[in-house]
Amino acid sequence: MYTGSKNMSAGAFRGLAALCLAVALLVGAASASGVFLRGDGGMARGMSIRGESFDYATGGVYRWNAQRVVSEGVGWDFFTLFIAFPAMLFAVPLVARGSFRGRLFAAGLLAYFLYQYLEYATYWAYGPLFLLYILIFSSSLWGLVWLVSGIDVPSLPGRFSDRFPRRGMAALCFILSAVLLVMWLSMIVKSMGGKTDGVLLGETTLVVQAYDLGLVIPLAVFTGVMALRRRPWGYFLSSVFVVKAVAMASAICAMLVSAWNVEGRLEAVPFAIFASAAAAALALGIKMYRNVVRNEVNGEQ
Repeated sequence: MYTGSKNMSAGAFRGLAALCLAVALLVGAASASGVFLRGDGGMARGMSIRGESFDYATGGVYRWNAQRVVSEGVGWDFFTLFIAFPAMLFAVPLVARGSFRGRLFAAGLLAYFLYQYLEYATYWAYGPLFLLYILIFSSSLWGLVWLVSGIDVPSLPGRFSDRFPRRGMAALCFILSAVLLVMWLSMIVKSMGGKTDGVLLGETTLVVQAYDLGLVIPLAVFTGVMALRRRPWGYFLSSVFVVKAVAMASAICAMLVSAWNVEGRLEAVPFAIFASAAAAALALGIKMYRNVVRNEVNGEQ
């Protein structure tokens, strides 16, 4: 027989739920600060050590960051505050009850928060929220570790029906990986010769691109391969990755809309790509979570 869970006590589930709640509250504080404490919108002109001229914010919690970075970040904060933060609050009681679906869903949100605030801590200009960002991504990481330690991964193929969307998930992983690979490599190749205007935006290196090329793409490809081969880790990673994909693709759309509001120009092609990715991931996620089968031992889903 299978349970999908290791021997975690009711107290352990409540402890895990408490950690998820703490992460949610920290995320709520950070994202609300980005939305409501971003200053008066004042900008000044500056020049980086590479000779790149750019506009940067002169006030608020995002002071010293390039205008484009701030405009996108505020859009990301809006999505996190009004969608991802409530979603984690919704997941907390499910985790406390030991719900299998709830724990997988919470793991996906923790992966999203880990990525977002690791990026904020290492990409944004040093500011008043620096320690908060570190606390969020660190707590999210250890929450993920705790969640994984409480799931009996080898039993996972038995926790889903045969209608688990393996091929659809693999296709999403491979397509998103290809999009990111082409998008970032083309930027890197064009700027390697020193033409960094509009690329670095005052920074000294490409942090986001490093994370996507070194972490996100390899993990997405691995997830797709494992899903196609019906491996236990494929089921777990798919269940986590699909939640992060919905959140991240939607957040990117919010970022592009926020930048459009500031710059007066919408990047239509990237918006269409990531809106389609968010819709596809949402459809796959709904199908995936609906195909969780009842636990033979205690009827838990």
